[in-house]
Amino acid sequence: MSVFRALLLRGLLAGLIAGLLAGAVGFVLGEPNIDLAIALEEQAAASVGGHDNEAPLVSRDGQRFGLFLAMALFGTVAGGLLAIAFALLRHKLGVRDDATAALGLTGAAFLGAVLVPFGKYPTNPPAVGDPSTVDERTVAYLLLVALGLLAVCGGVAAYRAASERMVAPLRIAVGVGVFLLTVGVAYAVLPPAAAAPDGFPANLLWDFRVSALAMHLTLWLALALAFATLTGRLGRQLTSANVERTQVSTLR
Repeated sequence: MSVFRALLLRGLLAGLIAGLLAGAVGFVLGEPNIDLAIALEEQAAASVGGHDNEAPLVSRDGQRFGLFLAMALFGTVAGGLLAIAFALLRHKLGVRDDATAALGLTGAAFLGAVLVPFGKYPTNPPAVGDPSTVDERTVAYLLLVALGLLAVCGGVAAYRAASERMVAPLRIAVGVGVFLLTVGVAYAVLPPAAAAPDGFPANLLWDFRVSALAMHLTLWLALALAFATLTGRLGRQLTSANVERTQVSTLR
């Protein structure tokens, strides 16, 4: 088995495990908040005569199952992409330990693809946001994900491009400055986040966003730990195999 294939399989497995764990966190912490938000949405619709008592296209049980399915698929894809990035960038990171390199890559992905978009477009429960603008809001969110990853890459590139004569704190300041500048420009250019309707409970909005962030944190933390563990074992296996081949060649 090639090293790339071995890394890819480990990334997919780590992502699947992380996705299922994240789904469990979302089920425990997020589903009660979704039920409350749906109840408020139905009350608001009934108050304006828009409640037609039609059954939803997907039942709540189906939506709960879909949560686990979606997170498992998302985690698997994220793990595969992480493995590909690890295989391409491993020797350019300047880190000797594979586990440390895996943790660093996963942390960078979490920062750019989750925390940066969450800072401007935090996850909202049902009844928040105009349904007619869902396409525009989705495009803006995905664009911010791309810009967040670009900001991370730009910060790392600026850190490395800084003069070797600079002391470490100054090089770090240069990298952080480029990252923050890129994020700040993206925040200023992209449209604002959807506002909660008048009377929407602030505590429910807060609890929902915290649960959503906890779900993402669980996914990426579990992915980082699982992938780092699996790649660390792979590195030891490869080292052991190389030593054995060297010993055999010496005996010959």
